[in-house]
This record gives sequence, C-alpha cells and structure tokens, in this order.
Amino acid sequence: MNKVIIYSQSNCPPCEFAKLYFKNHDIAFEEKNITRDKKAKNEMMVKYDAFSTPVIVINEQAIIGFDQERIEELLISEA
Repeated sequence: MNKVIIYSQSNCPPCEFAKLYFKNHDIAFEEKNITRDKKAKNEMMVKYDAFSTPVIVINEQAIIGFDQERIEELLISEA
C-alpha cells in the first residue's frame, strides 16, 4: 500500500488538481495544508527542501509540483 502525503496551501490550483488526481484514481492520501499548519510547512521545507506547493510524497519520495509521469512511476514501482 502506497503512503501518499500532499503538502498543499489554500488558493493553490495545482494543489487542487493534485488532490483531484488522487481522488479520481481512488488513491488515499493525507493532506497537510501549510497555510493552516506551521509544523507541516516547516517539515516540508526542512525534510524535503521544498518552498512551493504542491509537494507530493509517495513512500518517502518527494515530487515538487505536479509531475504525473513521476507520480505514476512511483505508484507502479511500489505496487
């Protein structure tokens, strides 16, 4: 089972697109909204060296931005 985390923020169209992608493919994910959760923001910046959203983490592999090809590679390799 893949563990998926999406770091997002309010008013972020790419974040909404990423969440919709996972919902449409029936893939469970945990959302961490960095606008509301300062701990999540710090985690995203320090652990993944990321400063923009979305950051999609699949089994500890971070993807900065929405990269469908990379997402599918990671989902398939962990299946």
